[in-house]
Amino acid sequence: MKTTYVPVETPADETDFLDGAEAHCRARGASLTPIRRMVLAMLHRHPRGLKAYDLLERMKVDRPGASPPTVYRALDFLIDQGLAHKIGRMNLFVACSQQCHQEQMPGLFLVCPRCNGVTELQDESVIRALAASLAAAGHQLESQEVEIGAICPRCRELT
Repeated sequence: MKTTYVPVETPADETDFLDGAEAHCRARGASLTPIRRMVLAMLHRHPRGLKAYDLLERMKVDRPGASPPTVYRALDFLIDQGLAHKIGRMNLFVACSQQCHQEQMPGLFLVCPRCNGVTELQDESVIRALAASLAAAGHQLESQEVEIGAICPRCRELT
């Protein structure tokens, strides 16, 4: 079994990331508007995630007339397109660091209770095993995000 752990903090060229997101949207018949692109860029720059009102404050620097609905509509679009995720445990939004969501596979997120860091875990066998176990119990996931509390490597080193 091959397991690949890719933290949300993986450095990537922002322009390539955003251009890839734009191509992803076009392929799905959607449009990554300038506001949506701006929100996605902010999420990409803040791998630990941002709250919607933090996004709004940052957006107002370039767009003083921005309002909460502007941010929430952009976030809803990005989530629908599989480009962002909501981490409900902390009410944060993060940019998606994986390509597996194009198949509507749930995302597994490791949330550190000490530093609130978020790591997106890509392990298809775990996702499939979880889905099979839930189905066997007569359940199905309510959300495309599965959050697991787990102490991150950096915080483990500090203890």
